[in-house]
Amino acid sequence: MLDEQPRKERSDAARNRRAILDAADALLAAHGSEHVSIDQIAAAAGVGKGTIFHRFGSRAGLMRELVRERALALRDAVTEGEPPLGPGAPAPERLLAYFDAMFQLIVDNVELMIAYDNSTREVQEDEINVFWARHIATLLAETRPDVDATVLGRLLLGALNPDVILQHIRAGQTERLAHAVHSLVASVIGGPHTTDRRT
Repeated sequence: MLDEQPRKERSDAARNRRAILDAADALLAAHGSEHVSIDQIAAAAGVGKGTIFHRFGSRAGLMRELVRERALALRDAVTEGEPPLGPGAPAPERLLAYFDAMFQLIVDNVELMIAYDNSTREVQEDEINVFWARHIATLLAETRPDVDATVLGRLLLGALNPDVILQHIRAGQTERLAHAVHSLVASVIGGPHTTDRRT
């Protein structure tokens, strides 16, 4: 019996974690990042406020975990999924597929992304962000050996700003922005003659 109690506690902790994440997700989607508090999340999850801080450390930690779940799913698709997002397609196609997928991820979770940004003052150089930077730089270097792939990759990622995306969503212009981001990446990977083809 003694060794069964820790397993039960771990199971309860896992259920609480899932309930907290699901509650935060639903509240952010329904009310927006500026109108959701830790108290509301705790009440919706059926846990105490202290449970959230014990498990995630802070509001930023909770938002980071929600973002991380989605980022890991996309990373798995990039490393193990079907082409063109996954391995097997030419580098230019993989770059376009990645930016299209990342754009859609942000659109689907824009309030969460804004809540995460607002809760985090410093740049999060965790393994996921490092992976994105390396993935983009590697594909850019293969596609455009004439450019600084590391810096250009960061500039392209900057186009996926959650605040800008939210503005376009609220204006009913999500598809317009999606097309613009796709065109931006396409113009970069098209190389020096992209402008010539448009004139």
